[in-house]
Amino acid sequence: MNYLRLYIDKEGGVGIDECEQVSKMIDPLLDEADFISEPYTLEVSSPGLGRILKRPHDFEYAEGREVEVHTYRAIDGEKEFRGVLKAWDKNSVTIADGDRERIFEKNEISLIRLAFDF
Repeated sequence: MNYLRLYIDKEGGVGIDECEQVSKMIDPLLDEADFISEPYTLEVSSPGLGRILKRPHDFEYAEGREVEVHTYRAIDGEKEFRGVLKAWDKNSVTIADGDRERIFEKNEISLIRLAFDF
């Protein structure tokens, strides 16, 4: 089975109703363009909670928001850190937890994503 996945996002998040609206808008355009020759299923969704940060756009979106950083090896006895994303570049990530700032080299990070609580 083939899938065409379209992720949409906006400030404040995206709900299921908005995903449905976008699907209904884009589906006829895709049918008209007919650029996919094989059968496929269109999926429209939000990147969701716990979005993994990979591309520069992801980091731009997350700047000023709370993130979770997981490291390959323990740093000061810990492998999981949480704080507000303050800065990033191609080599490092800086988070702040209260008055304390931590700088991680990207090659130390196994996973960085938006933090969420239930």
